Amino acid sequence: MAEHGYESGRLDLPFVGISTFGKRPYVSDWDGISADAAILGAPFDAGTQWRAGARFGPRGVREASTLFSFGHAGAYDHEDDATYLPADVRIVDIGDADIVHTDTEASHANIERAVRAILRAGALPVVIGGDHSVNIPCVRAFDGPEYTGRPFHILQIDAHLDFVDERHGVRHGHGNPMRRAAERPYVTGLTQVGIRNVSSTAREGYEHARAMGSQIISVRQARRMGSVGVIETIPAEAAVYVTIDIDAFCPSIASGTGTPSHGGFLYYEVLEMLQTLARRHEVVGVDLVEVAPDYDPSGSTSILAAQLLLNMLGFVFHARQNR
Repeated sequence: MAEHGYESGRLDLPFVGISTFGKRPYVSDWDGISADAAILGAPFDAGTQWRAGARFGPRGVREASTLFSFGHAGAYDHEDDATYLPADVRIVDIGDADIVHTDTEASHANIERAVRAILRAGALPVVIGGDHSVNIPCVRAFDGPEYTGRPFHILQIDAHLDFVDERHGVRHGHGNPMRRAAERPYVTGLTQVGIRNVSSTAREGYEHARAMGSQIISVRQARRMGSVGVIETIPAEAAVYVTIDIDAFCPSIASGTGTPSHGGFLYYEVLEMLQTLARRHEVVGVDLVEVAPDYDPSGSTSILAAQLLLNMLGFVFHARQNR
């Protein structure tokens, strides 16, 4: 049969095929990862204290990411006069860590095992949650021989401090991850941005966070400082792990989350932080959590998350190539 037009091969439109992240190749063998970045789903939401649903976050974000899968030769940005994520940046999707219902520790162990596999391959781990408790096994995975880099700072973009030590015996829920991270000897400090309104952490949590090396910046403070100014407060030359809770954004643009908090960031405020970070710092890992698609029938929250991650990956690898 004759080809229509002058192009051959599959057009592969966003709504065709299997929804891997950005329609990138799927790798099921975690001992055979060969990539610059590997996407992992962590569909665990048993750490939530109110509305569940983030277990469907990885599926929702992956499906939304197909919207941005046209760029077979990268994505040209006319403002920056740069092409991001060209073909030589190898991104793969390794699927999801297995989740054991009602068992936080087993589920977290499976997430940790997957992140260790990514680190062992020398790839950048990019984890889609799930609730924010999944950050605990993500950060824990950096304590072994799989990670050969240096200690790192954590940039948290979030509405909530997540610095609870223990509540009714719970130490690994979605209110605990930054406290658990601060306890790690290879975490050199935290910058917690977007913290606002009635929070999950009591006053002593803020005192403990500051005592353990955290600086805390609200949305209004961040706006006065500017996105570049916020990132300039991170110690120069520090390696950085980035954890993004989708509730950092205003629920007017990101309603699909379990704990929405009004007064949040808009898209470019966060994007400019991430672009500045990629230019100034080595990024060693990323997680994006708390997308709960069922609370946003429009799908806009999932699209926002996918767009943010793809742009961030573009910034990170463009900066690496220019160093």
